[in-house]
Amino acid sequence: MKALIAGLGSIGQRHLRNLRALLGNRVEILAYRVRRQTHVLSPSMNSDASRNVEKEYSISVFDNLDSALAERPNVVFVCNPTSLHLQVALASVRAGCDVFIEKPVSNSLDGTCELVRAAADLNQIVMIGYQWRFHPCLRKFADTLGSGILGKLLAVRATIGEYLPNWHPYEDYRQMYASRSDQGGGVVLSQIHECDYLYSLFGLPKQIYAIGGHWSELEIDVEDTASVLMECRVDHRPLPIHLQQDYLQAPPTRNCEVVGDRGRALMDLMAMKVVVIPRDNPIPEEVTFPGFERNQLFIDQLCHFLDCVKTRKKPVVDLTDGLQSLRMALAIKKSMETHAPVDPASLQ
Repeated sequence: MKALIAGLGSIGQRHLRNLRALLGNRVEILAYRVRRQTHVLSPSMNSDASRNVEKEYSISVFDNLDSALAERPNVVFVCNPTSLHLQVALASVRAGCDVFIEKPVSNSLDGTCELVRAAADLNQIVMIGYQWRFHPCLRKFADTLGSGILGKLLAVRATIGEYLPNWHPYEDYRQMYASRSDQGGGVVLSQIHECDYLYSLFGLPKQIYAIGGHWSELEIDVEDTASVLMECRVDHRPLPIHLQQDYLQAPPTRNCEVVGDRGRALMDLMAMKVVVIPRDNPIPEEVTFPGFERNQLFIDQLCHFLDCVKTRKKPVVDLTDGLQSLRMALAIKKSMETHAPVDPASLQ
């Protein structure tokens, strides 16, 4: 197999490490790079400038995308800044490659219809990188909600908060893609995982209302806080979902609580546990996943993608799913700008 990685920042190097771990010398790795920083990043985000990532992993490097695609890679991993995803993905699909796009698909819907058509016409696999779909906590949480043990669902509260300068200790946070509007940054798009898993659990919201903005002293030109109210429909009834996103909480927090008329359930992704409290039994049922390594999410995701490439089956998060979470995020941003509710399905 021949794999092309567009961008070798933190997530690009993670996919690089995992490809080598899974396939060894059976994969030839190419890279399309612009900045050409050569340091090697560890899974814990430490940088080693004494090592050269291109030499260490025997990578053939290109500074021109067409030249890289002319090498006829089987798969392409799109890991460059969000605002550049679409042009790389579309060129890769047209070159006959199956494509893995790091979340989100893009920072706008412009050109996405063209990508959808090209992938369908050429029968190419396109998967979006929402690794939390593979987390055992989320799978247990989904099973709990599907079991009906909570009764009629009444409310959902989800939170994602983490201090932006702690994301990548090896670089100035002000230069990160997540900090820059020209690269598709901001808390709404950078923390879009919550939109994806809420969509997987409850479907596309009927309308979204949000307030937020750049409210902190962080030196960035994008929003750092968003407070979002979504209206979903469950069993022909409205289900209110509140989502809090921010770049400010330390230590980080990531959880979701669902309240029903027969009990409630909490998923804590930092503590790696799911707690279920039935109304008639105040003794909680707690399921934990001790020792679960975060990188296993990316390994499982990669194995799934490679299996989809081999078998031509639909990925767990395909391009259609990825565009739904993007619509949710763009509806949040539009509502913040207009101070009015937005129907994400209306965004084309």
